[in-house]
Amino acid sequence: MLNPDLVGRTFVGTTKTTISSESIASFADALGESETTVAPPTFGITISLEESQTLLQDSGLDWSRVVHGDQRFEIFTPLIAGMQVRCDCTIESARVVAGNEIVTVRADLIVETKNAVSTWSTLVFRA
Repeated sequence: MLNPDLVGRTFVGTTKTTISSESIASFADALGESETTVAPPTFGITISLEESQTLLQDSGLDWSRVVHGDQRFEIFTPLIAGMQVRCDCTIESARVVAGNEIVTVRADLIVETKNAVSTWSTLVFRA
């Protein structure tokens, strides 16, 4: 079970990722999108997913039993090639429902000092 003391804590990213035009093009291609000047709205998951997984890796949760419950995005500034992004993660909630642990992590993609994109991932660790 996730330590309840972690809920509400924000873990500030220690590295920056530079968004490349190649990574945008590859993601857009996978979606069947031809526009590659601006990253598709869901592109932020390519950065936030890794940070969220790293945050929860040592949580004691059983990753072999995880299913994706929900994903949500709020875009304040479109992501474009050349931007340097830091990813800060906050464990927003953790609860047990019918024996399943449900954890929601918010990841904020920070460009310079401003939040460009927020993503919320809800993961269900099945009983």
